[in-house]
Amino acid sequence: MRRPWVLWLCVFLWVAEVAAVHAQGPPGDVVRLGAVNPLTGKLANHGQEILSGIETAVEEVNAGGGIGGRRVQLVSRDDQSHPETAINQVQDLIYREKVTALTGGYVDSLVGPVSQLASKAQVPYVASASLQKDLTLRGKNPFFFRITHLNGVTEPLCQFLPQILPGKKVAILHAATPGATEFSQTLFQCLRDAGMDLVLVEKFRSGTPDFSPILLKMRSLQVDVLISAAFFSDHLILVRQIREQKVPLTAYVGPWGVAYPEFIQQMGSAAENLVGLSAWHSDFPYPGTEEESQRFTEKFRATYGREPTSTVMHGYTSARVLLEAMRAVTERAAPLDGPHIAEALRNMDITGPMGRVQFDAHGDPLHYRQLVVQIQNGRLVPIFPAQRAQGSWIPMTVPAH
Repeated sequence: MRRPWVLWLCVFLWVAEVAAVHAQGPPGDVVRLGAVNPLTGKLANHGQEILSGIETAVEEVNAGGGIGGRRVQLVSRDDQSHPETAINQVQDLIYREKVTALTGGYVDSLVGPVSQLASKAQVPYVASASLQKDLTLRGKNPFFFRITHLNGVTEPLCQFLPQILPGKKVAILHAATPGATEFSQTLFQCLRDAGMDLVLVEKFRSGTPDFSPILLKMRSLQVDVLISAAFFSDHLILVRQIREQKVPLTAYVGPWGVAYPEFIQQMGSAAENLVGLSAWHSDFPYPGTEEESQRFTEKFRATYGREPTSTVMHGYTSARVLLEAMRAVTERAAPLDGPHIAEALRNMDITGPMGRVQFDAHGDPLHYRQLVVQIQNGRLVPIFPAQRAQGSWIPMTVPAH
């Protein structure tokens, strides 16, 4: 009596399986692109901006016919600003979702674990924001590429600060992340070699609610220039406390997190004359890409209802070069797999809104350079290098006691 029941159960399961396959579409009808970013947690502001840039690149490619006629499906995951979560999410993307490639990422404590797992699985990974030199040392990961480079951040400051602020006492404050720590060490060495007086180097944990002990040290050492390798939310707290406590600084330099419309909006007049770095801005695009930058800006405004930032452009550029590499693979009728995509990335040489993108043998960008900008009258003004400057540096003013 049980045999008919078992037979019908088997038929039912087979039909359900066939229906599920048809619901998903035929194999190979889409190209699955994975993205891992901090969409919640202390780095959420940066991760969300990177994701919106990636989404814009994917939408752009799909509007143009996709990759070899196949639509690109973006599979996004939130690492919650925690390395352990990043590991779990990228494993899910690689082994369950079976993505063809990966992009996104902010800070090397999150990017590093993703790059290691991607390497083991031979899945190409183009990181949107990564600085730690060790990740590409000696070409140990042939499937890891990034569009940012530590030298592109430190070199502009190593030229600008000794030239504009000679003889000043300098303090470096940095978050306790691998990239920020390496930034601090590299900047310290080059500024000391240039003859600047570095009187304090201090590490802090991102999310610190009170910087008063550090500001007290700065007062006692008569610091003139503070270089703060902090993140967006940290700058909000630190700058407010500097203004409230009337710490007499000549310059405040935030390499990332300061040069943003949202920062200026939240800080108001307290943001005036602060210095930051920017790899791209709609008001001062890379020479020769003005029309492309304008099209990107208009499209982004229409989609998201806000201005695109440099971080958005990092997400867009990382996804764009990866999608261009995929297109190059399909155009020569090669298998769209990890080794072929990685080879196409190594041969990549394109110019987009953020400038020329070309990778060296280790996966680092050859041409990445940021501009030194200053907040003047509520807007960002490029002040270095001279060939792209639209204004001159203005000393920071702090009301006397």
